[in-house]
Amino acid sequence: MKKYLLFDLDGTLTDPKVGITTCVQYALRSFGIEEPDLDKLEPFIGPPLRDSFMNFYGFTAEQAEEAVAKYRERFQDTGIFENEVYPGIPQMLRNLKNNGMHLAVASSKPKVYVDRILEHFHLDQFFDVVVGSELDGKREDKAEVVSEALRLLFQDQPVKKEEVYMIGDRSFDVEGAKALCMESVGVTYGYGSMEELKAAKADYIVSSVKELEKFLLRGTEEKKEEKLTMFQRIWTMLYSFLMFLLVRSVAMYGVSWMLSGLIPGIGERFFVQVEVDGQIQTALTGNASTVIAAIGFIAGAAAVFSTAKLLIQKTKEESRLAYITPEPVKSYVLMGGLGVTSVVGLNLLFELTGVINKSASYQAVVEDQYAASFLVGILCYGLITPVAEEILFRGIIYNYMKRFLNVKTALIFSAAIFGLYHLNTVQMLYAFIMGCFIAYAYEYFGSFIAPVCMHIAANVIAYCLSYTALAVTGFVSWPVCIVCLVLCIISMSLLERHKRVL
Repeated sequence: MKKYLLFDLDGTLTDPKVGITTCVQYALRSFGIEEPDLDKLEPFIGPPLRDSFMNFYGFTAEQAEEAVAKYRERFQDTGIFENEVYPGIPQMLRNLKNNGMHLAVASSKPKVYVDRILEHFHLDQFFDVVVGSELDGKREDKAEVVSEALRLLFQDQPVKKEEVYMIGDRSFDVEGAKALCMESVGVTYGYGSMEELKAAKADYIVSSVKELEKFLLRGTEEKKEEKLTMFQRIWTMLYSFLMFLLVRSVAMYGVSWMLSGLIPGIGERFFVQVEVDGQIQTALTGNASTVIAAIGFIAGAAAVFSTAKLLIQKTKEESRLAYITPEPVKSYVLMGGLGVTSVVGLNLLFELTGVINKSASYQAVVEDQYAASFLVGILCYGLITPVAEEILFRGIIYNYMKRFLNVKTALIFSAAIFGLYHLNTVQMLYAFIMGCFIAYAYEYFGSFIAPVCMHIAANVIAYCLSYTALAVTGFVSWPVCIVCLVLCIISMSLLERHKRVL
């Protein structure tokens, strides 16, 4: 949610078609040009009039000045009020003000006309600042208008462009925002088409006043979850977590029991005799143990999949407008770099500081995971496990937490639960940090595919590091560790610079 909102006037707050087009028609007639079809004059709505007369009718600069004078001859007393406010605009502006937002009008129309229109329709009460062009043609460029609006809004305070939206219906509004490194919201209910706004690279595009209001107020609306008690919130979230663990455990024990009772000669292939404290015991082979673990994860994920699917779809719909502009390839490369360098850097850091060797519980987990063949281990721990865990931790827990907590808090708490789920100190710390990065990837791209891919990549890289000879070569060194961690920080900084998430 951003607190400073700059609105264009024509085609965004009001529909000025009749007034503008009839006045353009009047001006053209003075030059002997008859244009009976007012629809053909719609392109005059939005851009500076002088530019439009020159661009659309080939007028010279002098002729354009004369045409503007004739236009204003009719507009100042008649055309100015041949206008109407789009339905829902007053209610939207009132709601925005009631939620503590600072509103301004940034229009290329002369300010003297903007003031009269806002006053006539009783919209002036909602705006802290009103900026327009001058009658002599000064400050017609949209970037100049936006810059002046920012100056008046922030006055002696530093301008916080990251907290400002420029909202308009034409490419000129988008370009004015981009010239000042601000985000823009294009509206298609005015006179700019979806194609025009996309070509101008509007950051967000809405199709109605209602959709615009919902977008600008996102995060402030009362949610049903807020009516729940703290106990109800915790139980609603943890129910799926407990169900996942229960079904996974039952599935694993069930498959183990079935294997032990199979026809002699078949089930025996899955077991070996091992000596423990001088006693011979029956244990699963490494491959069998890993396959059973995979079956358990699949069963656990299946048990909570319907809940996860509902939350994932709901989150996607609610955040659709925030991701209407595709991310550039650079963002995917940087996020990939963040994933790889964080995994390698953290693994090397834990190894070099001796944290791994001091944890007997972690060593036991590693021994179990790497008892299987490489392909079986990769399939289970590099593919099945991360997909199942993402369905639970990001699909359900993180998405649900976001419904009553802000993004940063939800990210940290869901990552903390992800860490605790691993039960040993080394994995808790590692899973917490990676859980933060994985949730960040989800929030950054707005697609559930992002955290799944990042989790898979992280598990595959970590598994390969421990399974292969890299773990005992010169690769494990402080220079490599430091370089990876520095690159991780750089990747994160570049991602944040392009698109602030937290």
